[in-house]
Amino acid sequence: MFKRIRQDIKAVKERDPAAKNTLEVLLCYPGLHAILCHRVAHFFFRRGLVLLPRVISHLSRFVTGIEIHPGARIGEAFFIDHGMGVVIGETTEIGSNVTLYQGVTLGGTGKESAKRHPTVRDNVVVGTGAKVLGPIEIGKNSRIGAGSVVLKSVPSNATVVGIPGRIVYYNGEKVPSINLNHTDMPDPVAEALNNLQKQIDQLRCQEMDLKNGGMCKSGRDNI
Repeated sequence: MFKRIRQDIKAVKERDPAAKNTLEVLLCYPGLHAILCHRVAHFFFRRGLVLLPRVISHLSRFVTGIEIHPGARIGEAFFIDHGMGVVIGETTEIGSNVTLYQGVTLGGTGKESAKRHPTVRDNVVVGTGAKVLGPIEIGKNSRIGAGSVVLKSVPSNATVVGIPGRIVYYNGEKVPSINLNHTDMPDPVAEALNNLQKQIDQLRCQEMDLKNGGMCKSGRDNI
């Protein structure tokens, strides 16, 4: 346990350029405080205790704003940066060198009593506000974009963004997908008005054909 604590402190100093020294990290990083409390709570949880680990977890959440269930299994060099609102469920498994940012949820999607939370492999980064839900697996070296909602397993070396989460990079190469550039997205209001005008023109033509027995072709295809 103490080896992992040293690794957690080292991870903060390596991944946060704002960390100046060990004393500052120990006193001023709530993400570190939350993981230290979790190491203690998990120690008691594995020995069959129930109430004491939950009390430790509850107090940690009150102080840090980060909720980690005592049953979650977390590897070495775990780093929570600006961790307010982070939630990690009971059956979550986290590998080594994993980084979570503010507002991340590693949660469940039902009331199953067995495995119901994600497994996050080594060297994964989960961006601000991302939600990873269910008994899925996030492969090694993957990246989850800020605000994404991931409901399916992700292979190693992938980058996922969106709601629901979709793979946009895999093994360093861009994956063909829908163009999400907002400047190129269509205007649904304009499209609806164009379709409505076409229908009106068609009805006018039909009416003229009935009256005059002639052919009518709409000259307006859009507005």
